[in-house]
Amino acid sequence: MKNKKQQLSPVINMQNIQKHFSGNGVETLALSGINLEIYPGEYTAICGPSGCGKSTLLSLIGLLDGASQGSYQLNGADVSSLNLNQRSAIRNREIGFIFQNFNLIGDLNVFKNVELPLVYQSVPAKERKERVEAVLARVGMSERMAHFPTQLSGGQQQRTAVARALVTDPAIILADEPTGNLDSEQGNAIMSLLDKLHGEGATICLVTHDPRYNNYAERQINLLDGKIISENITDSSVRLNKKSA
Repeated sequence: MKNKKQQLSPVINMQNIQKHFSGNGVETLALSGINLEIYPGEYTAICGPSGCGKSTLLSLIGLLDGASQGSYQLNGADVSSLNLNQRSAIRNREIGFIFQNFNLIGDLNVFKNVELPLVYQSVPAKERKERVEAVLARVGMSERMAHFPTQLSGGQQQRTAVARALVTDPAIILADEPTGNLDSEQGNAIMSLLDKLHGEGATICLVTHDPRYNNYAERQINLLDGKIISENITDSSVRLNKKSA
């Protein structure tokens, strides 16, 4: 880990991030003094109890929202002061999202759902086809590319969502409770798939309420009351044994 940090620039570099929410005349401090660096190839889990700020932090990392204060560089570019359209453009190019609810479009088949981010990027049709077919093969969904979401199991829908996250070759994959709507067998399969992708070099940031899955990550960032209170490096023997847990 140290050598990696010495040799590479961080994908995520947040310094003194704060996030305030206002409503009914009351201001709530959701995040305070967040300093976070995530490097290429790292697998990081953001951990903590419900309401600690995990989802808020992930939304800032993913440019779904902006910080109230502090600096944020994504893949070397300052994204601290972007407007909605600018954030959207960079998000589509640099970030792959995997959501708890899959967020697939019901009237598009698997191929079209995975292809959609490339359409937004105006990638030529031939290249789109090649990239979609390749990424569906990576997640084991080649034989389901003509199926619609309602024809898939929950695990297959999430594999499709993983493929969609990968197809743009993003700088980082953000997984927000990716097993939340799956049974334990399907959840384990999705976590094994993410582990495989990490082994192939993907940079992954995971939020999960399920403590069984925290140890899939190399590194755990622990939040409490909107602040990072500690950071743990997962022992390699624990990571090697997690699949049988």
